[in-house]
Amino acid sequence: MKCVITFFNHFGAVRYKKEAERSGWKVQLSPVPRSLSSSCGTCVFCDTLDADPRERITDEMEQIAVEEQSGDGYRTIWRAEES
Repeated sequence: MKCVITFFNHFGAVRYKKEAERSGWKVQLSPVPRSLSSSCGTCVFCDTLDADPRERITDEMEQIAVEEQSGDGYRTIWRAEES
């Protein structure tokens, strides 16, 4: 299942990608899908079969969403608490 992780800033997305790759995850930087809002416009895509991104939550993450099985958008599975 495809997973998309959005971030509060571009630097957080780039840093997360590098850390995930060091751990052997297959990830990709990409523009955020239009159906998801994001503070910075850059997201990280990964496959949940490779890893569960909820195991690596950082302060820079805005939300984690998974692709709906029907292919019609995304379902949020984690969102940062508003401070």
